[in-house]
Amino acid sequence: MSMHAPSPLAALRDVLIGTIVEDERDPVSPAIGYGLSLAEAARAHVTIQSSSWCLVGTDAWLQGTGDPGIGVVDRRLDALARAFAENAAGAAAQAGLVCTWETPRLPYPEVVHRLAAEARLHDLTVLDLDPRSEILSRETVEAALIGSGRPVLAVPRSHPAFAGRRILVAWDGSLQAARAANDALPLLRAADAVEIVSVGDADDLLTTVPGAEFARHLARHGVAVTVSDLPQVGSIADTLRSHAGLVRADLMVMGAYRHSRAREFIFGGVTRSLLMDAPVPLFLAQ
Repeated sequence: MSMHAPSPLAALRDVLIGTIVEDERDPVSPAIGYGLSLAEAARAHVTIQSSSWCLVGTDAWLQGTGDPGIGVVDRRLDALARAFAENAAGAAAQAGLVCTWETPRLPYPEVVHRLAAEARLHDLTVLDLDPRSEILSRETVEAALIGSGRPVLAVPRSHPAFAGRRILVAWDGSLQAARAANDALPLLRAADAVEIVSVGDADDLLTTVPGAEFARHLARHGVAVTVSDLPQVGSIADTLRSHAGLVRADLMVMGAYRHSRAREFIFGGVTRSLLMDAPVPLFLAQ
């Protein structure tokens, strides 16, 4: 009787899917569908944390409302978050996955900190990347990355289900880039094609540590890898976005915040730019 080797994705044993409901008009999050399909491919345990942003005190002021009926809104948001979790748990059960779920109802910033704490207990956290709630979305991703020490997969609305046949690795030689690629090894080994992409002008590409050196490391792990050095056209983020579209990438792996978040906020940066306009899901590590 023939024995099939397990998928490299089986190295992912538990996946956290996090979503925060802040508006009654919020549609179902892309992180839920994406995370469930990834967990199904990996046969991983799933934890669903569907939180509601409790609009009390200062939070109500941030939302621009002093309505005394804010408690009614809180209960509606809580019910919506619970419905998301219950539907996701049902889908997980249909896929034969073991699933646990919780629906914390918390004010800001506790709602973000709770998610970051839970992320420490999982191999990977899948989160929404929603331009409609850019500040909360980016803050949640940052908190999970910095507060957990674990990788985060940030999912834009254009990608409701997991795909990982063609993966880009954004390589700048930094420790963050090396850590991200190492954390993403289960995904890289399962991919049909992995491309290490370095971006810079002609002079930069002659003086930086080439991605070809890191490619040898990935190849020893069974990754089907190629290397590309791209001239910078516009910003580095613009170049990566354009290339991801050109090669029809399913996923981009990158180190997050090589510079401090304060520096990136003031001067701009690759991580911040891609979080604001991600062409594909971003696998991030710091």
